[in-house]
Amino acid sequence: MGPVGIGASSCDVRWPLLVAGLGAPVVVSAGVCGGLDPRLEPRDVVIPESIADPTGVVRETSSDAHRRAMAGAAGACTGRLVSSRAVVATAAAKAALRASSGAAAVDMESALIAERAAAAGWPALVIRGVSDGASQDLPADLIRLVTPDGRLRPGRALATLIGRPGLIGEALALRRRTLAALAAVARVLVAFAADPAERTC
Repeated sequence: MGPVGIGASSCDVRWPLLVAGLGAPVVVSAGVCGGLDPRLEPRDVVIPESIADPTGVVRETSSDAHRRAMAGAAGACTGRLVSSRAVVATAAAKAALRASSGAAAVDMESALIAERAAAAGWPALVIRGVSDGASQDLPADLIRLVTPDGRLRPGRALATLIGRPGLIGEALALRRRTLAALAAVARVLVAFAADPAERTC
């Protein structure tokens, strides 16, 4: 298990370390996503049967791994997930992406991770928790506070929050939703890990 950063920005560096010494792993992309399907709520789990990359190339996830994951995630959404090169921050942008892709949810990492798995001849699985629904906007100022590897920019955060103290409440709400989404994903991963070995990115 290991982080690969927002947009899988650290994948090139971390991939050799993550897969070193493994025989035939199931590569699992786990983390949070944004809901595109209006029926999805924060904390819902998405275990897609297929993943579309930003150019529209679609890869299927492992049917066997998908079946095993769904056994521990009753009610999880199985619709397509699309990966984007940038944060899809507004309700309008989410609606447009849903219309163009038909996807139920969006993230920034899974397509690249699935591509790496396919190149190695390994099955891939995606388990994502919804941190923001289709109707929820993500403030641009909050997005700019995070580095590509997912770390907070302390200096920028302090300056931004001094200038816009109202963002504090939004930041805390997003944090709560994100932690709840990750907790839901963790429960599915625990059930999945009770079966044969896998490696999570």
